[in-house]
Amino acid sequence: MDVVVIGGGAAGLMCAITAGQRGKRVLVIEHANRVGKKVLMSGGGRCNFTNTGTTPANYLSANPHFCKSALARYTPTHFIEMVERHRIAYHEKELGQLFCDESSKLIVKMLLDECAAAGVRVETSCSVQRVLREATNAAPAGGFEVHTTLGAFSAPALVVASGGLSIPSMGASGFGYELARQFGHAVLPTRAGLVPLTLSGKHQARLAELSGIALPVTAQCNGQSFSNSMLVTHRGLSGPSILQVSSYWQPGDDLQLDLLPGRDALETLQSLRTERPAAELKTVLGDLLPKRLAQRLCEVWLPHVQPARPMKQFTSPQLREVAAVLQRWPLVASGTEGYRTAEVTLGGVDTAGLSSSTMQSRRVPGLYFIGEVVDVTGWLGGYNFQWAWSSGVVAGRAAANLVKTACYGTRIDAPFHNENSSRFNANSGRWRRQPSGRSHRKTRQARASVRRRLQPD
Repeated sequence: MDVVVIGGGAAGLMCAITAGQRGKRVLVIEHANRVGKKVLMSGGGRCNFTNTGTTPANYLSANPHFCKSALARYTPTHFIEMVERHRIAYHEKELGQLFCDESSKLIVKMLLDECAAAGVRVETSCSVQRVLREATNAAPAGGFEVHTTLGAFSAPALVVASGGLSIPSMGASGFGYELARQFGHAVLPTRAGLVPLTLSGKHQARLAELSGIALPVTAQCNGQSFSNSMLVTHRGLSGPSILQVSSYWQPGDDLQLDLLPGRDALETLQSLRTERPAAELKTVLGDLLPKRLAQRLCEVWLPHVQPARPMKQFTSPQLREVAAVLQRWPLVASGTEGYRTAEVTLGGVDTAGLSSSTMQSRRVPGLYFIGEVVDVTGWLGGYNFQWAWSSGVVAGRAAANLVKTACYGTRIDAPFHNENSSRFNANSGRWRRQPSGRSHRKTRQARASVRRRLQPD
């Protein structure tokens, strides 16, 4: 093999397609019984496959600049072109989010059809047992030997696209992190992202009877805010706005909700005081919010203002106090639902050890990390799939370039690279030769040696 890809998810398949289209012999190893499981279940079965508004600002990472290069080299427009080429109907739901009209199965079929056209070999129900680094006279830079339940495979390029820890019921594991550490890479602390928040004690008790209530809110935490719907659950809070802000929240952080997003609560209350002076505050709030939520606000957060009074009796300072609760409703979350329901994993392989333009290891030539296993996490709404496509493509291109210039094992169709006459550039994924008469002689000698070994006895 020229390239071995560990992981048959979105990033791994995209990388395999890209390298295969460049004439490389590519193997995808997937431990599950089918590829693209997270693609299949995403978007309620319709796959939110990208977001037209993708920018680097939509991603979290210890290095917020790292994702820029890959996202610029393979954009949402590029992926949309492939979707349209396969005649997959799609639509924009909201905020640039693109979904299949029919089923996410069409996206997986598209990826597999592209793999087949590119000559990519895909093996499912195949688990990796260990990975060894090879170093031979013909390949001083070293290749990789991947031992699996289907046997051992060797290649000069190894791509790790094994994902993160989210949704372990679908086979998620920390394999990619272990492999990164094996080759000397740092792995940043991981935690669940895009995940429901949980409440406990009195904070849970206050909302216990409100389970099932949904309303538009703006969730705010650590300087970030997201406007979308929120759902009260029997254990806490969920919905798009909560999932978004969960990636920025950690235990002990303040979390506030604007229950009237896009409106000035004080101006609204003052107008209603003029329009409906005889109406009670609790009645007015019941018209602005779900009635059960309005009632609970009056009972727990606003009893001191006597919400049963008519609006005309409220002074401006009192209305300002009510408005503060509506626009900065404080909630104390105790935790999250964890990896069990998280859509992504925050943290992962430290980007400081990778090239942003090729996703290649700066420590080990030929080793690549892509997708969720890397410390790059997108917002909800198709951003994580776009990172999978983009990181997969740039790694696939780089791996194909590496194979062009690296002589591995008994291959003699590429130049031999002596460690003293060549230098590896992780950014370009290529070897840069240092011209000298001596290096040319060594190249000829190495090729002759390889040919002698290939001749039958």
